[in-house]
Amino acid sequence: MLEILLGDDVDDTGRYLAEVIYGTNDGIVTTFAVVSGVAGAALNPGIVLVLGAANLFADGFSMGMSNYLSRRSEMDYRATVEGESDGPADGGKSPASTAFVTFLAFVVAGWAPLLPYIFELEPAFPISIAVTGLAFFVVGASRSLVTSRSWYWNGGEMFVVGMAAATVAYAVGDLLKGLA
Repeated sequence: MLEILLGDDVDDTGRYLAEVIYGTNDGIVTTFAVVSGVAGAALNPGIVLVLGAANLFADGFSMGMSNYLSRRSEMDYRATVEGESDGPADGGKSPASTAFVTFLAFVVAGWAPLLPYIFELEPAFPISIAVTGLAFFVVGASRSLVTSRSWYWNGGEMFVVGMAAATVAYAVGDLLKGLA
């Protein structure tokens, strides 16, 4: 599909696909884990915003820096073992650029589960579930723009994986609610 829109530039549009999907999926999952854990523990919904925002930026930064260190380590390994130069690996992607893309994708997508709480929509948790599920599906389906897999398969796959992780977070919050 993107080939029609972008012509020969389609190869470059998917260049950071791994970082975008990794960052968006983890941003949505970990933020919704906070929302689910708070809901499962029956804590004050205001806690969602504080923990959600702290999670977004701390985990997003951690993901970006982990991406950076991973890429940097891979480059150092290749230079040591294979005698490759110290230049950017992976088609010219530098560790700093992959780290930034991962961080940005995490933070942007991670807001989705918090939107009902930010706009004080009621009932907040069920709306957050719907927004989160939709976000997983849309991000997953968008992979079909740069891959040959169908949009509904990509969307469904990411929806199932993300919602399974969210279910685990809710169950743990529900299990531990007596401790709060």
